[in-house]
Parts: sequence; C-alpha cells; structure tokens
Amino acid sequence: QVQLVESGGGSVQPGGSLSLSCAASGRILSIAAMGWYRQDAENQRVLVARVHEGTIYYVDSVKGRFTISRDNGKNSVYLRMDNLKPEDTAVYYCKAEVRDYSGADQSIWGQGTQVIVSS
Repeated sequence: QVQLVESGGGSVQPGGSLSLSCAASGRILSIAAMGWYRQDAENQRVLVARVHEGTIYYVDSVKGRFTISRDNGKNSVYLRMDNLKPEDTAVYYCKAEVRDYSGADQSIWGQGTQVIVSS
C-alpha cells in the first residue's frame, strides 16, 4: 500500500504564511512527479503547483507567493505559501505519480489538509 500523508495547514490571517508537507510511503520504485491541488467551495479540484524533474508549474493565481520543492530521497514534496489571501482558502491535496515494484503506475492522493485564510 502506497500512502501520501500530508501535514501543515491551518487558519491564518491574510498576508500570513503556511507550509505544507507531503510524504509518500510504501513499496515505491519511483515517483515521476508530485504536486499540490486544492478544492474550494465550488468543489472543483485544481492544480496549484507541480514539480517533475526540473520542470515546475504554478497556477497563475499563486505565482510569486507559493514555492514548491521536492526531496526525492525522502519521497516528499513541500509547499511554502506566503502572502496568503482569502481566495486561497481550500482543502489542499497532495498527489504523486507512483510506480510500484509490480511495474504499475498510479496516481496517489493525500488525505487533504484544510487551509483557511480569514481576518
């Protein structure tokens, strides 16, 4: 069983910061990519940031404020969120594209962590 466990999140005032962490565990041969999605009150899960080798993607609304980083040795990905805005309020989900030792590729989701930005 491959699992992603998220930590971080919480409630902050606008302009504040939070750091999210996500660690993959289990019988993993390789991880091609890791990223962060969020699901807001409209119930749409959208990609926020993703890292694959040297390629990093950010959705326009978080550029300059969020920083994604990956530690391949720890099978972990992190999201530093600065200058948070109320519109960043959402449940944040980690996703990894994993290959297990059977050769199967699968997308694995974390459990989600709530981020609330309000005054």
